[in-house]
Amino acid sequence: MLALFSAGFATFALLYCVQPLMPVLSDAFAIDAARSSLVLSVSTATLALGLLVTGPISDAVGRKQVMSVSLLAAALFTLLGALMPSWGGVLAMRALVGLSLAGLAAVAMTYLGEEVSPRALGVSMGLYIGGNAIGGMSGRLISGVLVDFISWRATLMVLGAVSLVSALAFIRMLPPSRNFSPRRLDPRTLQDGFVRHFRDPGLPWLFLQSFLLMGGFVTLFNYLGYRLLGAPYGYSQSVVGLISVVYLSGIYSSAWGGALADRLGRPRVFWWFVALMLAGLALTLSTPIVVVFAGVLLFTFGFFAAHSTASSWVGKRAPVARAQASSLYLFNYYLGSSLAGTSGGFFWHLAGWPGVAGFIAALLLVALLVAWFKLHALREGV
Repeated sequence: MLALFSAGFATFALLYCVQPLMPVLSDAFAIDAARSSLVLSVSTATLALGLLVTGPISDAVGRKQVMSVSLLAAALFTLLGALMPSWGGVLAMRALVGLSLAGLAAVAMTYLGEEVSPRALGVSMGLYIGGNAIGGMSGRLISGVLVDFISWRATLMVLGAVSLVSALAFIRMLPPSRNFSPRRLDPRTLQDGFVRHFRDPGLPWLFLQSFLLMGGFVTLFNYLGYRLLGAPYGYSQSVVGLISVVYLSGIYSSAWGGALADRLGRPRVFWWFVALMLAGLALTLSTPIVVVFAGVLLFTFGFFAAHSTASSWVGKRAPVARAQASSLYLFNYYLGSSLAGTSGGFFWHLAGWPGVAGFIAALLLVALLVAWFKLHALREGV
């Protein structure tokens, strides 16, 4: 768990450290909010595409090998991205960061599923996702504060160096797989697994949930900074970066949600977590910053509980080709981040924060309907 904590920290710090930098990048390259959001969206898009192949590759060559190369490459591409002179060069490096991180994102949950007792899977997955939350929070927090004192390029260099150290710690600490059996990389086997997963009565709906929930989550944080930097708030980048402390609630709720799902059943509790996200979103429409902060806190709490529950549910419903099932879940997860995260920029320019909130609410309402009508009556396993 300590090794995977280091990996999760590095992965999500590298992925999301650019989110608070979007307003700074808008000024540096003279681009609007929607185009600036591409610095994150291209990473999540290539990560999503990479997930389709890295999971099956790990089935053939081993979990630890794929994860180790993934982390080292992502840290190096982040360092190179800080040196790019043009917007196109920055985006190219960010695309390679996302592609590299696919190796860890696709395999970590499968590694846990193989090495941890099924009775403790919900809690273990929750702890891993909690580690991801710390990485996401730290990446946003460090970059949001540092960019008030040093350039965005120097900020990325700092994050790249920290993540390189985390990658080396991961390689040293992670125990080798004890329950892994290599399988030949056979296209027919991949096709059969794909067909089986999409014929399952529950898995396709869980894949859709990952798209909707992550799409809403990333959209909120993509444009919250623009709102708080402008009137009536006028906060500095450092203050806006401090909003990332709400991720601490996700560290708790991911483990709490996983344990609650283990005890009461995933179909019974999942839709409540989505409802919490909607309640938090509604609070962000208020003007007082205390109420807005409370809304973001509740929204984050509900998201991580829902994600922990859904991701462990995928592992329980997929008795074979679990790496492929996890990859499909995460493919939709990051595809939602990429498509919805950039689409939210159009709603920001159209109607400001109410437009962004309305877009997120539409995603969450669909998620709530799917949770109630398609997942509520399902058994957890196949």
